[in-house]
Amino acid sequence: MPPKILVTYASRTGSTAEIAQTIGKTLAESGAQVDVRAMQEVHNLAPYSAVVAGSAIRKSKWLPEAAQFIETHRAELAQKKFAEFTVCITLAMSNTEQYRTAVAKWVAPVRALVRPMSEGFFAGLLDFSKLPINLDTLQLRLAVALRIFPRDDRRDWNAIRAWAESIRPMLSD
Repeated sequence: MPPKILVTYASRTGSTAEIAQTIGKTLAESGAQVDVRAMQEVHNLAPYSAVVAGSAIRKSKWLPEAAQFIETHRAELAQKKFAEFTVCITLAMSNTEQYRTAVAKWVAPVRALVRPMSEGFFAGLLDFSKLPINLDTLQLRLAVALRIFPRDDRRDWNAIRAWAESIRPMLSD
């Protein structure tokens, strides 16, 4: 019987959800049964032999519901094959390696709860039309206007699929 894998995510504007869907499709190409679901919809991990969890970054950390998911399921996740991915527009900035190191530090609280077999770090999509109008969004708009942050869709679909392909054997063993 093929392994059953859960790809779960926390997303604000849909960018991380789309990345999760791509990861799920890539993993399913090997014949694995894959469910892709928002973290808020997942209450039982028992049917799955492996879990891939991902979140967007806001204010230098995973989204609150993603952090809560890891905390709530940490004992179960520690017993399963587990990989995580993080989506952050910061990863589209020049001097990527410096920012990749920073983003990896932002994910340290997740790693402290459950050690992943693999971590994927991906640039995201900055779409102001999907963000609420608040002080954080205004500050982000200013950072984009000053060319501190990049704008638009910076997702590298080839890199996302390549990472999913690289973890497929780890999750299927």
